[in-house]
Amino acid sequence: MTLYAAPLDDMRFAFYDLLGGDAVLARLPGGEALSRELIDAVLNEAARFNEQVLAPLNQKGDAEGCHFDRDTASVRTPQGFREAYAQYVDGGWAGLTAPETYGGQGLPHSIGALVKEMIDSANLAWGTYPLLSQGATDALLAHGEDWQREAFLKPIVEGRWTGTMCLTEPQAGSDLGLLKTRAEPGENGTYRITGTKIFITAGEHDFTENIVHLVLARLPNAPAGSRGISMFIVPKFKVDRDGAMGERNAAACGAIEHKMGLKGSATCVMNFDGAEGYLIGQPHKGLMAMFTMMNAARLAVGIQGLSLIERAYQNSLAYCRERLQMRALSGAVAPDKAADPIIVHPDVRRMLLTQRAFAEGGRALALYAALQSDIEERSEDADERARAGEVLGFLIPICKALLTEAAVECTYHALQTYGGHGYIAEHGIEQFARDARITTLYEGTTGIQALDLLGRKVMQLQGAGLKHVLGDIAAFCQQHAGDEALGTFVGPLAVHTKTWSDLTQELGKRAQDDPDEIGAAAVDYLFYSGYIVLAWLWARTVATLDASSLDAETRSEKRDTARFYFQRILPRTHTHLAAMQSGLAGLPVVR
Repeated sequence: MTLYAAPLDDMRFAFYDLLGGDAVLARLPGGEALSRELIDAVLNEAARFNEQVLAPLNQKGDAEGCHFDRDTASVRTPQGFREAYAQYVDGGWAGLTAPETYGGQGLPHSIGALVKEMIDSANLAWGTYPLLSQGATDALLAHGEDWQREAFLKPIVEGRWTGTMCLTEPQAGSDLGLLKTRAEPGENGTYRITGTKIFITAGEHDFTENIVHLVLARLPNAPAGSRGISMFIVPKFKVDRDGAMGERNAAACGAIEHKMGLKGSATCVMNFDGAEGYLIGQPHKGLMAMFTMMNAARLAVGIQGLSLIERAYQNSLAYCRERLQMRALSGAVAPDKAADPIIVHPDVRRMLLTQRAFAEGGRALALYAALQSDIEERSEDADERARAGEVLGFLIPICKALLTEAAVECTYHALQTYGGHGYIAEHGIEQFARDARITTLYEGTTGIQALDLLGRKVMQLQGAGLKHVLGDIAAFCQQHAGDEALGTFVGPLAVHTKTWSDLTQELGKRAQDDPDEIGAAAVDYLFYSGYIVLAWLWARTVATLDASSLDAETRSEKRDTARFYFQRILPRTHTHLAAMQSGLAGLPVVR
């Protein structure tokens, strides 16, 4: 069985010391009681649950997978998953960040992000079942009617029901303007939903008594394309306006997908055959409601990538300390043993440091984004809320794409450190590599995140979030310009940031002549931007260390990792810059 120990010390460093998360929350309404003692108690209990309950089920769930019964259209999850969910609900985790009005605990999203990282590191497949309940909660809070919140939101927050997002169809992947699912008016304000949705995470399972599907469909005479999409609440069992459950609805799982990874997660084909549902939000405004869910889901998937990096790193580090193979080129390091541990070899250290740089830097990035979400939601200052929303919107595609692509890279490195043993299922490392692959695909591929970043957040919205980030980095560089200890970080960071600003303007001018220039540059621009944001967070880390509560050895390790990041990973920006400068001409038509 693979190892997992919640990285509480680094979580606390990132949240308290680096980002000042406790101070940020304390000045926001509702945050006055969020002491370090309370936050630490939540994190400690989450660590216990994930280490002792979920982590032991991870490899077993992958080996067993889900079981689909075609006759009953039901899904049985791997052994132990259902019982673990019952403990999750009993522990109050289902409503951790939901409003107290609806039975939740009302904790900030940043605390939820820390707990979510632990869940996904412990057992990512299991973590997909409660995942979309958060998206359903957000959509109902933002767009639902009062009775819908009472009838549907309360049991979701309690954990008695779970939620899904039913968007994709066989002919309409990310282009939702092509979807064909129909919604026809029924009786008493209901609608009859007919169509097929695919790739529906947790569309059917044995955890809860009901499942609430949020379904995109078209009303009669709806405008063509994405402007004609509406969103509907379609429960597995019908629900009256007073919240009472009724008979089985005409919404059923037609099959589960046979996948490369996440085998313990039920990915369903869902058939709606005149299923009863309710309109949520305004007619033809379903995309607005969908993006409420999608933004939360995209940040959550970025955290999934982070969680796999952390789990893979913990196991590869332990293996490299123990595995004996060859001698160090400079001479025996462990002469009393038959060979040296492979951690002495420079290339093994390169792979381990790459994982550590992305794990610790990625944690800071995800928490920074989550804190913006808290500020946007809770601050009483309208300007501060607007700024946080702009920064969050800019960071979400970076978090989602960069951290998931880094998960693919880092799980590859972990497998590589194991050599042939990494390819063998018994060691559990190959599962991480398989599980990581989907994170770059669902909730929008890396290419789609890149188009969202460059095409929408930078070009269409005139770079509002980017300007804030550039300003914050410039202020940091100016503040520490005379600090000799930070010179090797601040100097390169300032140069990269200036180039980033100039490059963005250049791409904007090119796009005016040919919009395809955005598509040609988008993915490279996302990586380029992400690497610079991580460099800023690593430089801030070094600036914070002396005043932190970390011990001397850990502070030294973080400085070493920061230097490694600046010397070995940040230079990747040069390749991305060259690719962007080649422009659309560097991408000839393929026939």
